Amino acid sequence: MKPSSAVIITRVAELQWHALEDDRVIGRGEASRRPDGRLFLSIDAWHDAVFDRIAAAMLPDLPRPLYTVVDEVDRELLASWERAGLLVRRREWEYLVPTDPGVTGLGAVSPPADVTIVNLGAAQLGPLQALDRTIRAEIDATIGWQSMPAEMFTAPADPSKYAVAAESGEYVALVRVVQVHRLPRIGLLAVRSDRHRRGLARALLAQVLGGLHSAGIQQASAEVDASNTAALALFDGLGARRVSSNLELVCR
Repeated sequence: MKPSSAVIITRVAELQWHALEDDRVIGRGEASRRPDGRLFLSIDAWHDAVFDRIAAAMLPDLPRPLYTVVDEVDRELLASWERAGLLVRRREWEYLVPTDPGVTGLGAVSPPADVTIVNLGAAQLGPLQALDRTIRAEIDATIGWQSMPAEMFTAPADPSKYAVAAESGEYVALVRVVQVHRLPRIGLLAVRSDRHRRGLARALLAQVLGGLHSAGIQQASAEVDASNTAALALFDGLGARRVSSNLELVCR
């Protein structure tokens, strides 16, 4: 049943809106601020007309730029956001990554002789935070954090989720692994710029994926920006499979 013209859009909190029909909530809109400071939008409505009404109420009251993320196969939702004036800014591929060294080809991969891999959970917080600050500064000076996964945290508060590469007492590369619905997710893989092209990313993945395989876990997931050709080549070369893609949209 289509909504009537009597639908009322009400702002119920600073960043929340409801669509009401006969005192029933038939749609919700919300803006949430991500750790990087960006505002992301979400609207839950059964009917396009209600979606459009909520969007028309929300967008004028919020500071630009505004963002949202849509599964690329959800063409109806994508069209709704495009009607509201949002444009596609970036695509992020989701991979399923095998952990079997016989499949990934990482079984014989070792770090350089002067580098030690510190396993998940064994990293020290202080050096990990120092590396995190360095990598963030490098990214800010180049592509910017807005080109990184939208779910990134502001700081590595939990060393149990990180494996790192250490050289001469310094951490020079890291990989972040978290559990999402029992499927481990590689949330970030980063190498300090002055340590590129030494095989550190592959060495970290060899350690982490090999450990997951030994624990009986057959695959992990990872998200990669479609413009990051080096990362795409890395995961494609491991036999990882692209299973879906998300689109990040922006309204400026």
